[in-house]
Amino acid sequence: MVQAYANDTPLGAGMVVLRDTCFGGTAKQWLESNGDDAYKIRCSMRVSAYYGVDPKRIGPVLDGILAAGDRSQSLIAFGHDYYRSHLVGYYRRDGPNPSGPHAPEPTQLFDASQTLSWDPVHDRNPRRLVEEPEQCPKNDPPVTRCLREPESGSVAGIRKRHGMVFKLELGSTEYYEVAKDGHVVMD
Repeated sequence: MVQAYANDTPLGAGMVVLRDTCFGGTAKQWLESNGDDAYKIRCSMRVSAYYGVDPKRIGPVLDGILAAGDRSQSLIAFGHDYYRSHLVGYYRRDGPNPSGPHAPEPTQLFDASQTLSWDPVHDRNPRRLVEEPEQCPKNDPPVTRCLREPESGSVAGIRKRHGMVFKLELGSTEYYEVAKDGHVVMD
């Protein structure tokens, strides 16, 4: 999916951070009344990808992302709809803020599987800029694994090179679980 954004949209690839974590089933469940975990171990993965673009091109860039999402079989979750088409118009300075006249500048698209956010272009509020990812903890396989590619990559470097940053976050994916009864589930 990360590669689809780099290959099929006007976004320039900058950096990828992958966090892979496994944990035991000893913690109390928040929503279970009895507090028992149903698993011995569960592993999940989170991926964040950072891309750079020229802020003067944000209208065509967003339109290109949405056009890629319009294609059948696309891994990009966001296509043109009423709001998103008006979002493109807003960034091309062809229309008002689609969220309303007094709303903050829109800087995010989301669905259940992915979130795409970007630096504000019109208000340049530094508190709303895409932030640096958390430092990777020390790798401790099989419990924790973190990969930052390129290792020396940074959001500041992407912003300096391109002018602005987009961040793609893929929802946490649980890919391996061993139930207390020994049953193994792999996604």
